[in-house]
Amino acid sequence: MQETRMAVYLTKKLFETLKTCSKKCTHIYNKPYIRIVEVGPRDGLQNEPVNIPTEVKINFINKLSETGLKTIEVTSFVSPKWVPQMSDNVEVYSGIKKKDFVSYPVLVPNIKGLESAIDVGVREIAVFASASEGFSRKNTNCSRQQGINRIKEVIDIAKQKSLKIRGYISCVVGCPYDGHIQSSEVTKVTEALLSHGCYEISLGDTIGVGTKITIEAMIKDVLRVTTADKLAIHCHDTYGQALANICTALEYNIKVIDSSASGLGGCPYARGATGNVATEDLVYMLEGMGAETGVDLKKLIKAGRYISDFIKKPSGSKVNSALYSKYFD
Repeated sequence: MQETRMAVYLTKKLFETLKTCSKKCTHIYNKPYIRIVEVGPRDGLQNEPVNIPTEVKINFINKLSETGLKTIEVTSFVSPKWVPQMSDNVEVYSGIKKKDFVSYPVLVPNIKGLESAIDVGVREIAVFASASEGFSRKNTNCSRQQGINRIKEVIDIAKQKSLKIRGYISCVVGCPYDGHIQSSEVTKVTEALLSHGCYEISLGDTIGVGTKITIEAMIKDVLRVTTADKLAIHCHDTYGQALANICTALEYNIKVIDSSASGLGGCPYARGATGNVATEDLVYMLEGMGAETGVDLKKLIKAGRYISDFIKKPSGSKVNSALYSKYFD
């Protein structure tokens, strides 16, 4: 009974949010538009133990490109020593069919990665920092401030090349090493990345421990130094809270949401963190509440099942599991 009341409450709150922000949103067919950033090919696959052939990654991205998604994060230009799954970054980026009006950003951790990305014609990059000192040292082998300083060096070069730059902040409410994260720490990192030149900051609940209360407190603090149109939300679904936390972000007029087809994902430096919120589930929820995503759910389900079948794992998307047989069997 309590779960039912919570579901009704969240549905009402999401509807109210979408109705309230409709005049401020970009419109498609007079509906509030929510932009989805598909991170499956990078964040979704980076931690998979099975070697995924380059051709499969390219096919996966090409299928996602046909769904109507406007932003698809393709790969990471990171050392193959640390993330072997991304060692074919050049081949993947060069091999995909790039559609007009679709952005194909890549993650770059340092200047070397940036230079490799520039060499293959990348036009948008993502950089990453942590709100947690412990996670920063484990993930990048440097302090949080040293990490921000390194990011500034990357951003300065990227701006000279007229690249778009998106920023990620990890562990915005909790860290596997430091525990609870103060919202003020997230705000400091957000302010630094924006001042250095990021056009948008994705607030990441890397280990999926966030709840409505902790996510709300964090967003409210961050909004002291910026506006909602500069922010995105990135929720892992470790404790089944991702959609509820996304609803909370929508209440604060955040209209960019990161997700991963079939709920793929996990972080090499955050043991126990499961996948991102599934893109199929996100699209189903948003469009059911009257928002426009521009995504063809049927094509998205097919793309998600394609990669799930290859890695021999059931889809992490409840919508995919519920509708695949209806559409394709």
